[in-house]
Amino acid sequence: MRLAQVLTLLLFIRLTLVHGASSNAKHYIVYMGEHSHPNSESVISANHEMLASVTGSLEVAKEAALHHYSKSFRGFSAMLTPEQAKRVAESDGVVSVFESRTSKIHTTRTWNFLGIDSIQQYKQLQMDSSSNVIVGVIDSGIWPESESFSDQGFGPVPDKFKGECVTGEQFALSNCNRKIIGARYYFKGFEAEYGSLESQGGTFFRSARDSDGHGTHTASTIAGSVVANVSLLGMAGGTARGGAPSARLAIYKACWFGLCSDADVLLAMDDAISDGADILSLSLGPDPPQSIYFEDAISIGSFHAFQKGILVSCSAGNSFFPGTASNVAPWILTVAASSVDRIFNSNIYLGNSRILKGFSLNPLKMETSYCLIAGSAAAAKGVPPSNASFCKNNTLDATLIKGKIVVCTIETLTDNRREKSIFIRQGGGVGMILIDPLAKDIGFQFVVPGTVIGQEEAVLLQKYMETEKNPVAKIYPTITVLNTKPAPAVAGFSSMGPNIVTPEIIKPDITGPGLNILAAWSPVAIEATAERSVNYNIVSGTSMSCPHISAVAAIIKSIKPSWSPAAIKSAIMTTATALDNTKHLIGRQPFGNETTPFDYGSGHINPTAALEPGLIYDLDSTDIINFLCSIGASPAQLKNLTGQLTYCQNPPIPSYNLNYPSIGVSNMNGSLSVYRTVTYYGKDPTVYYAYVDHPVGVKVKVTPSKLCFTKTGEKMSFKVDFIPYMNSSGSFVFGALTWSNGIHKVRSPIGLNVLSV
Repeated sequence: MRLAQVLTLLLFIRLTLVHGASSNAKHYIVYMGEHSHPNSESVISANHEMLASVTGSLEVAKEAALHHYSKSFRGFSAMLTPEQAKRVAESDGVVSVFESRTSKIHTTRTWNFLGIDSIQQYKQLQMDSSSNVIVGVIDSGIWPESESFSDQGFGPVPDKFKGECVTGEQFALSNCNRKIIGARYYFKGFEAEYGSLESQGGTFFRSARDSDGHGTHTASTIAGSVVANVSLLGMAGGTARGGAPSARLAIYKACWFGLCSDADVLLAMDDAISDGADILSLSLGPDPPQSIYFEDAISIGSFHAFQKGILVSCSAGNSFFPGTASNVAPWILTVAASSVDRIFNSNIYLGNSRILKGFSLNPLKMETSYCLIAGSAAAAKGVPPSNASFCKNNTLDATLIKGKIVVCTIETLTDNRREKSIFIRQGGGVGMILIDPLAKDIGFQFVVPGTVIGQEEAVLLQKYMETEKNPVAKIYPTITVLNTKPAPAVAGFSSMGPNIVTPEIIKPDITGPGLNILAAWSPVAIEATAERSVNYNIVSGTSMSCPHISAVAAIIKSIKPSWSPAAIKSAIMTTATALDNTKHLIGRQPFGNETTPFDYGSGHINPTAALEPGLIYDLDSTDIINFLCSIGASPAQLKNLTGQLTYCQNPPIPSYNLNYPSIGVSNMNGSLSVYRTVTYYGKDPTVYYAYVDHPVGVKVKVTPSKLCFTKTGEKMSFKVDFIPYMNSSGSFVFGALTWSNGIHKVRSPIGLNVLSV
């Protein structure tokens, strides 16, 4: 063990002894909103005094404190008993006290599919414009040697950047450059909640260096430099580049082994805001259900980022089901995941010459055909056939599967698919066919030749195996198929709305490419690559779609540097498309189910249109305060949040009147009017006309129905009357309002839950 690791371990043991004195001590975050202290030292001193009032002494208070939030807002995290936490919560100036939860990471061709190569402005983005845009990536770190992070052609680091390049294990000052301009790492929260990093049993670096691959992948998707002839073992070959390759990267490593302590994430956000980031990208979030906004670290950090003019883009999560979307605060840009027009086929050639379509990332070649056996027919002694069909550890008889291709099934959605292939290899099996209709579109990697099939192919395979005395098959290596239709489709795993905290805010906001995305990788992160060391990898998740949106936000910021986070968000949302490349409504994988804005938000991102949206729906901190008033925030809470005495209007402005780019009403009793204001960004006078796609059972009237603009920056307001004539039976009905001047189409989805007419 290295000296640094020994010292860290000794420190961890000491902290454990101190905090372990009370066996029910837990890791809490104490959030106190804005502060007026002159410096961080003053904040830390005040935090210690507050802690001492419940721990009994200043010395114990200093031992209990793990993190201090002192730059962009005030707070701290500490090991406290529930009783101590309750007492702290009663202190003056405290907005909220909540247990630090664990967020999880939400795990080439995409930019061509999005049409970004055709954007003339994008081609003209030279180093003296977008190279001043700084994207802060809060994730699992970075592999700085990757070609994707070359700084060739970059000028000096922007003066506005106030961050640091923090050195650590195998991460020197030289690992930062004019592309990776800052790097920090955070681990105290993780260790307080899970034990020392050394005790986790996996590869890691106590530094900003990425051992997981995830952070490297997201960072290169956002701002990777152009790298020719890139592929994953020959698959998805082409030129790799980020969406905003001229942007700078500031790296904040707050995730270890796929887990991210809220306390660490919040400190990373505090630093990133202070460091001067323009965009923050977080491909991580809590498991559902989503906490209320001021008991959620990402919501808190992004609230203060929004106040400082920083757009925060977050993944919606990979939880499949309605009501599971995370990171749903209205000041966050929440991103769902969808497919691109590319699939990876690893087909099966049966002994009767029939070919079954399979899907996987399979670089392995079978030289001949092998006998097929169902997992259920190869049960180990004492294991029921139904259990053996799942091909889990110690369920298969090695003598029966040796030298054969094993056909397996899925027990639950969360099954580890790759692990099944490991157990087959351990038993001497030579290949795997996995029947997995719900996840067949996801490119899994296996340690033996393997492929995934859907229900249709499964029926044909089963029939062949039942009728053939000696069924055999051969699994072919993956071929990359381009220009597929229909695309995009919402990925089956992508978390869905409604927003369970404030359902008037339709979430997710947008969808972007998140299925089978090729980007840079950490070569030591071999678990996800079927034990193969690679420099570029293909992975799926809203983790992958989020950085696509972050990149487009960075491009817009480079062209419109004065635009607020809300304006950039509006441009992205109102120019999105709800249609696929067959001109039909975007479907949802794996079966092409009909979708709603709870699947895709405003639609699939259209970067070309987002650069010149025509109209935007802007909002600022005052609008957010009015929104918080509408959901019950008290004057005392608002004072702590903002640092100023703030009173709510009486009655408060309804939450559905937040000037959001979508329109949602969650409890509609009879007719109702909603108000919005748009700002014109164009060169010449123009007229926009309203077009309505009516929700079922609701008449919609827009007043005025025509907006006449004479100059850029001009604002105009309008009213939307909803007159229901039919209940929606406890569920939302959807429509859309589009403003068009014949050149630009500015579209807002509508979602209404009509309780009575």
